Amino acid sequence: MLQSRDGLRTLSGRRVIIVGAGPGGLATALLLARAGVHVTLLEKDPAVGGRTKTFEAPGGFRFDIGPTFFLYPQILADIFETCGERLEDHVKLERLDPQYHLVFEAGGEIRATNVMDRLEAEVARIAPDDARNVRKFFADNRVKLKFFKPVLEQAFHTLRAMASPAMIAALPHLHPGRSVDKDLRRYFKDPRVRLAFAFQTKYLGMSPFRCPSLFTILSFLEYEHGVYHPVGGCGAVSEAMAGLARRMGVDIRLGAGVERVLFEGKRASGVVCNGETLQADAVVINGDFAKVIQDLVPQQHRPRWRDAKIEKARLSCSTFMLYLGLDGPMPEALGHHTILLSEDYARNIREITDGILPMQPSLYVQHAGFTDGGMAPPGQTSLYVLVPVPNLKAGIDWKSLRETYRRLVLDRLKLLGLGDIESRIRYERIVDPTEWRDEFFVHEGATFNLAHDLMQMLYFRPHNRFGPGLYLVGGGTHPGSGLPVIYEGARITARLLIEELSAGRVGAASAGIPTTAPLAASGDAT
Repeated sequence: MLQSRDGLRTLSGRRVIIVGAGPGGLATALLLARAGVHVTLLEKDPAVGGRTKTFEAPGGFRFDIGPTFFLYPQILADIFETCGERLEDHVKLERLDPQYHLVFEAGGEIRATNVMDRLEAEVARIAPDDARNVRKFFADNRVKLKFFKPVLEQAFHTLRAMASPAMIAALPHLHPGRSVDKDLRRYFKDPRVRLAFAFQTKYLGMSPFRCPSLFTILSFLEYEHGVYHPVGGCGAVSEAMAGLARRMGVDIRLGAGVERVLFEGKRASGVVCNGETLQADAVVINGDFAKVIQDLVPQQHRPRWRDAKIEKARLSCSTFMLYLGLDGPMPEALGHHTILLSEDYARNIREITDGILPMQPSLYVQHAGFTDGGMAPPGQTSLYVLVPVPNLKAGIDWKSLRETYRRLVLDRLKLLGLGDIESRIRYERIVDPTEWRDEFFVHEGATFNLAHDLMQMLYFRPHNRFGPGLYLVGGGTHPGSGLPVIYEGARITARLLIEELSAGRVGAASAGIPTTAPLAASGDAT
């Protein structure tokens, strides 16, 4: 029965099970709990966060597993505000300036900043003519985001959504025939400058030469709204969300492995968890879509996403990871985020797309201790190194190549002034694509989920309302990957679910779920 509380209609007596305590599952739990739903959140791991967690290694070294920075915290702040809390009272976010240091193997560097005069000067050091177009790029993308923001905030579980007023208004600004790189050619002639505003497509696991031009908004959002480091690591955000959820009555069960979703007729009615049957009015699945949907939901309950279609789906790339605990400090020149962009970046990306292991790869380095002294013991360093590589469909024999590739990556670090790494290693963990698959349950090791090409976006991406009583949230679901985007997806999922559970089809306003905040993307998580 619907009851009144704080002026809101609530759904006390309704029960929802959420499978997976990644960022999407946590955000959905908060919104449903605020609407009066009894939420049970089941997580197979001993900690919340999915890949958005921070682990402590022997020796006191701390590392983020996946995402290492936070973009556009306003969406999460809105969710906390909906729950009567302030995000800043739970998580300390340090805004970075420079945001990151780009090092071009072909020559030159850019220390990215959102201070426009300084950014123009940085660009002018390598391409004076291109510096004149920096502000125009931002002005045009400000307009692009204005028109596309409402599209990414709406649900696409029906085909008619493709003809919504928001979609029609946005179409003139999307230019679907252009790639990110092609769109950037209108502003910047130097390929290095284009790369400075295009490498962010790797947050989606995609090539800037194939990624739809819509995603020039990624770099725009970084500069417009900032790049943040959560003190204590990105896992601190997940823990803060879980803490608030528990205080709101969410039943979070860790070590709770779900075996399958139960159905009564066509409607999801519960799950089997650690051998126990749990009943619910609806089920929300938060996990790597291509993996978890095949494991938990029989094919007859997913007619649009049968195994054969999932097998043919375009996937993102994978990553080869090094988590290194080092004796001693880093060179002063090494900032919080550093990105080495290979001399022939187009070839590097083409090799990854074609399933070839790059021998001259680009790489990303996080030195969190530059900002946050709590990420390593005094006088020591936690270093996070990420290399984009093909996913497991490429058939690369990682067992035989793992040590060779490790050596290659350590050699590449010398280009960033890190030439004495090996002798200083006190802790080391490698995660290659096979471990993304086997340890983290990522389909084909594709760490950024389904690719974000035009035929796997909006209506063509797995729907938030997946079936009667069955909902999805996470990077493989509309609107897509990246922490703030996943949080936006949680708002869509919660809104649709509350509408279904409410006899009077309660909408977002009645449920207390905001729907008008801007949208951004960042590092991947599930």
